[in-house]
Amino acid sequence: MEVKNNIILALDLMDIIKSFELVESISKYINTIKIGYPLTLAEGLKSVTVFKENFEFNTICDYKVADIPATNEKIADLTFKAGADSIIVHGFVGKDSVAASCDVALEYGKEIFLLTEMSHPGAIQFLKGKGEKIAEMGLELGINNYVAPSTHLDRLSSIRSVLGKDKFIISPGVGTQGGNPNDTLKYADALIIGRSIYNAENPEIAIKEIIKEITV
Repeated sequence: MEVKNNIILALDLMDIIKSFELVESISKYINTIKIGYPLTLAEGLKSVTVFKENFEFNTICDYKVADIPATNEKIADLTFKAGADSIIVHGFVGKDSVAASCDVALEYGKEIFLLTEMSHPGAIQFLKGKGEKIAEMGLELGINNYVAPSTHLDRLSSIRSVLGKDKFIISPGVGTQGGNPNDTLKYADALIIGRSIYNAENPEIAIKEIIKEITV
């Protein structure tokens, strides 16, 4: 996946019109968006379709799928039918549930991103130290794309070591949660950034500043 300016916009607004206006205002700086539950639950799966039909963007659905295999299959099927290019799946649920999502992605010619560890402070309570095992499982399943946190660089670095240089890692936590873009990009391929952009008084200026910081 080619990610323009190394930035994936986390589109976690709950209004499709405001979301559309935001994306339009910064569309020349990005080519990848991540749609999560806030927008999907507020506006339905049509929100995925609208962006795929109006922008030539990579569209990742961040549903952190974490259920039994049969339910994972249904979630993945509906997501890909709506037009998503990929879906984020939790790894802690185990190989059978992750494999079910992979199988559906293969049917559609799409991909999954395997979530190893999360970026918020509470993530260390139960999941810290498990990311390497999840990454190893992903390799066994032939998964190419992963999510690992920018807010815990030691964890991100360790997960990258397990995956090697050829796998694609996207990293949340830059900006509002405190992750540093340049430090993160030593180990990750792209940054997931949301609130620092969409809560800014001028999102275009905000993203230009982030791009400048990365470039410098």
